Amino acid sequence: MILKRIKFQLGDISDANCYIIQDEDTKETMIIDPGADAKEIEDMLNTIEANLKYIVLTHCHADHISGTQAIKEKFGGQILIHIKDEEGLHNSDISLSEYIGAEIVTFHADARLNDEDLIHLGENEFKIIHTPGHTHGGICIYCEKEKMLFSGDTMFRGSWGRTDLPTGNFVDIINSITDKLMKLPKETIVYPGHGKSTRIGDEEPIYLELKPKKY
Repeated sequence: MILKRIKFQLGDISDANCYIIQDEDTKETMIIDPGADAKEIEDMLNTIEANLKYIVLTHCHADHISGTQAIKEKFGGQILIHIKDEEGLHNSDISLSEYIGAEIVTFHADARLNDEDLIHLGENEFKIIHTPGHTHGGICIYCEKEKMLFSGDTMFRGSWGRTDLPTGNFVDIINSITDKLMKLPKETIVYPGHGKSTRIGDEEPIYLELKPKKY
């Protein structure tokens, strides 16, 4: 499996990670969170001769979705987002486009995701984990075979996503992490929506302290 990361600066306040995953045998490709700068993504897709199958959005904020429509127009692929965050794709108050300093773009998903849905690239299986908290439709994407988790803005290295934005909830995000993500193997590599990668085992001590509070 090929994994590429592209880092974006969008406006003055957000630097976000976009991930491109490809099955080497079939060239089937998935993009996670094309937040901006579609040209850089396009160049990468051309370089790896991508057969774009999915554009998966971990949540609806502008710094994770702004390049989506431009990519789809050139390469196809299905736009996937959790059913509870779909409204943010055509509501700038929820997507925070103006707050982040992004161009307002609106579009519709091709399919709506739910907890434990499965998507495939060649022989590789990815499981959708619904992790509300940063937004009520936030998701993580887990590949058990490769021990990889794409955590969006649910969990970062040493911290978790903001919960003071529309549909955010602190109790939900802590429960999402402690009840779902911390159950994954400790060696699972976490690729977050912002910042550097980490491992589940390295983050566990933070949440062991929080869990006794019974959020």
